[in-house]
Amino acid sequence: MKLAMAVTGLALVAALIGMTTTSDGEESGDMSEDSSGYRTLTAEEERVIVHAGTEAPFTGEYDDFWLDGTYHCKRCGALLYDSGDKFHSGSGWPSFDSEVEGTVERRTDPDGMRVEIVCANCGAHLGHVFEGEGFTETDTRHCVNSISLVFRPRVTSQRAIFAGGCFWGVEDAFEHVDGVIGATSGYTGGTTESPSYYEVCSGTTGHAEAVEVVFDPAVVGYEELARLFFEIHDPTTRNRQGPDVGSQYRSAVFYATEQQRETAERLIGELEERGYDVVTEVEPATEFWPAEDYHQDYFACRDGGHSGHARVNRFDQAP
Repeated sequence: MKLAMAVTGLALVAALIGMTTTSDGEESGDMSEDSSGYRTLTAEEERVIVHAGTEAPFTGEYDDFWLDGTYHCKRCGALLYDSGDKFHSGSGWPSFDSEVEGTVERRTDPDGMRVEIVCANCGAHLGHVFEGEGFTETDTRHCVNSISLVFRPRVTSQRAIFAGGCFWGVEDAFEHVDGVIGATSGYTGGTTESPSYYEVCSGTTGHAEAVEVVFDPAVVGYEELARLFFEIHDPTTRNRQGPDVGSQYRSAVFYATEQQRETAERLIGELEERGYDVVTEVEPATEFWPAEDYHQDYFACRDGGHSGHARVNRFDQAP
C-alpha cells in the first residue's frame, strides 16, 4: 500500500493540489477527465505533455520551488519524483537527480541525440535526462517541464476502519476515492490472534470483515469517507448484507479518535432523523489483521469484476 505524506497548512495544500499554473500564467483548476480516463488538459498542457513541447526556461512554477513533498504526473496523477531528489541546476527547469523507481521511462529523442523521459504509466512527456554534468553524486539530471507535474505537500496520513459486509466491495469503493492512499481488506473486532478467513467465517472469532482506509486529510476528510461508507452498504440490516449472513458481515465503524466517533454518531443521527433504523455499531478500533493476499484488490485484479456495493443516496433522501 502507498505511504502517506505531511502538511503545512490546509489553505496552501488546497492551492497546490487543486490549482496549477501554465507557462503563460493561466490558472488551471480543471481536474476533469477525458475519454481515456486521464485529466483533461489545457491547450498549453497538451502541447507539452502530448506533443513533447517545451516550456520556456525560468517560467515554470516549480523551477525555483523548494517545499517538501512529491511530484506527480499532470496527466494521470502517477507519483514520479520526491522533493528530496530535487536540486538547483540553474537551467531554468525543475531538476531531479533521481526518479521514484519504475515511474519514469527513457526513450531516444526524435532528434537522435538526447534522451526523452516520459511517465511510465501514461506516456506523458516530462522532458529530458542528462548524464555526466557533475551536479550531484548520481551524475544525472532529469530536466522536467513544470507544466508536466503536480506537486503534493507531505501530509500526515490518517486511518479509518469500516465494516460493511463483504470487504471486497467496500475496499474497491474506497480505493477509487481521491485522497485515499490505500485500502486493505482484513479482520477486526474479535478475539483470535491473526485469524484466517475460514476462522472468521465460522463466526467463532468475533471478527468482522473490515477495510482499513489510509487517507490524506488534506485531500479528503473523514466525514466524506464515513458518508460514503453509509451509502455503499445497508446500515439497517443486522449481521447481514444482501445474501451474506453472519456476524462477520455486521455494519460497524471502528473509530481511531474521539473526533471519528463523534462524526460517526452524528451521521447515524442524521440517518435516523430521515427514518432509517440504523444498526451500525460504533466501537473503538482494536487490532486490525490484514486478510490473505488473494482477498486484496479482489475486483481490481479481475477484469470486468463488479463490487456489488452501489452507492445509494441516503443523506438527502428518506428511505
